[in-house]
Amino acid sequence: MEFLVRQQNNADPERREALRARERARAQELRDAGILVKLWRVLGSTDSIALYEAPDADALHEALYSLPMAPWMRFQVEPLVTHPQEKNLPPREKDA
Repeated sequence: MEFLVRQQNNADPERREALRARERARAQELRDAGILVKLWRVLGSTDSIALYEAPDADALHEALYSLPMAPWMRFQVEPLVTHPQEKNLPPREKDA
């Protein structure tokens, strides 16, 4: 199941800097596991938007709260389903 996750980082700048390397390492582990699919930065802020793929909401929760900065983050999660117009389209070259 795919989830769109808006991530608001409320950590102070010193804490963000102290945790940055661990956060990136854990994010890479989630990417390697196929859980973190895509990550975007919100222009003009430290917030991000991510596309996650997990079997269910419990697995997503576990992944999100495994991030070192999770105690200082606010997550807004939207489960995604395929739009009917997309069901019969061939995959994009990048996705194939």
